Amino acid sequence: MVRVNIKLCGLTRPGDIEAANLLMPEYVGFVFVKNSKRYVSCRQAVVLKKMLHPDIKAVGVFVDEDIRIIRAMLKDGVIDAVQLHGGEDDVYMEQLREMIDTRIIKAFRIAGQGDIALAEASKADYVLLDSENGGTGKSFDWNLLSQIKRPYFLAGGLDAGNVRTAVARWHPYGVDVSSGIETKGFKDEAKMRAFVEAVRN
Repeated sequence: MVRVNIKLCGLTRPGDIEAANLLMPEYVGFVFVKNSKRYVSCRQAVVLKKMLHPDIKAVGVFVDEDIRIIRAMLKDGVIDAVQLHGGEDDVYMEQLREMIDTRIIKAFRIAGQGDIALAEASKADYVLLDSENGGTGKSFDWNLLSQIKRPYFLAGGLDAGNVRTAVARWHPYGVDVSSGIETKGFKDEAKMRAFVEAVRN
């Protein structure tokens, strides 16, 4: 059986990293978007990355960021991969790759078949399929997933209660969760554990 990759996104505190190190997801996400409630500065991310188990990849989440800033974070080892949530196009991604070799995840907000087609055509290494209002904990119509043929991360509305069904039915490359492992806006270790166990089991 193919192992599904897990990304626990929006980690902000040392305790979040300690919990992740016990659970060993393939990825964690640091959000470098200033208007996000999960925003961390580069300085905070440096501290968190030093605590992170070396086998867990840190993904930097950005929205229309200056490529030079992303390159510097990659070069300095603050992050290991990039997730793009803005209007970044294939030209932007090629420019980023010219500067430094990295894995790129491009997020798409899925409202209909046209959005699936855009994701299918993207030159990103992986695509992340999210709801129209990303980051709200709400899912999109998962029946649209039958149309995509490339590896993708499934996001939007996932939690320990529904991720097992999503994985069994749709076989995504990975699952991405943030609000589904939170209580009152902060990561909840018990919910993190329940989510990871639901995927692994």
